[in-house]
Order: sequence, then structure tokens, then C-alpha cells
Amino acid sequence: MTFRIARADFSQPALRSFLQAHLDDMEHTAPPESRHALDLAGLQRPGVRLWVAEDGGAVIGTAALAPLSDGWEELKSMRTDPGRRGEGIAARLLAHALDDAWLRGAQRVSLETGSTEFFAPARRLYERHGFAVCGPFGSYRLDPNSVYMTRELV
Repeated sequence: MTFRIARADFSQPALRSFLQAHLDDMEHTAPPESRHALDLAGLQRPGVRLWVAEDGGAVIGTAALAPLSDGWEELKSMRTDPGRRGEGIAARLLAHALDDAWLRGAQRVSLETGSTEFFAPARRLYERHGFAVCGPFGSYRLDPNSVYMTRELV
């Protein structure tokens, strides 16, 4: 499997469509107050870093990191093209994001994901990469539709 991972070019129409499809996917997974995916503007905020996996010019995956506080970042916008799931794209994107965080001096990366069966593969991926369930962090509150996970970078 060959694809490249690069920082996002927000002017790319394929990326905008991919990110909108991510928001559309989330629409049916939880009530609005329990959906925490960043929109295009949120992903372009200062300090947010978005990577894109591309294969032949097609966007096949995304991963982002958003700062929470000094040395602590949140994983956001993890998505793999539904037709390409199971190929290891998400694992490579996650490893890339974690390496980037570590190289920049972050000590912890946390995330929020859904609690339903739809998100079970994502939770398994995060567990395989050293994330453990934790309580709500940042501005999150306890929510039965959410699972919070964290990983120390050492």
C-alpha cells in the first residue's frame, strides 16, 4: 500500500469534500450536543495541525492535532475513506500525528470518540496505540455518547 501523508492544503476541493463527509457521517451517530468533530474553520484555527493521506491525488484519510494546553494536545478529525478502511491508513496517520506531537515536545495526547458500535474500530485502534480510557478533559463533560482516551508520550 503506497500513499503519502502531508500537511493539509485547505484550498484543495477534494479535502473540503472529505471533511464535509466526515461531518455528515457523524450526524447520525449522536445528538448535536454530543458531536465534537471540528468543521473546516475549526481545523484552520491557529495551532491546529491537519494531515492528509493521499493516494493518486485522492484524499483517503485525515488526522489532526489541536492544542489543549502546554504539552497537551487533542487528536481530532481521524477519518479514513469508508472504501479504504482496514488497509492500515488510520494506523499510519495516527502514528504520524503522535510522532509529530512528540517531536514538538508534547507530553500527552487525548481524544474524544463515540461510545456506540460505529466507533468500536476506532476505539480498538486507539487502544492498540497505547491510549487508555480516561475522564472528560478540556471543556468536555461526562456524556454517555462519548469515550475519552489519553496517552502519555515518553
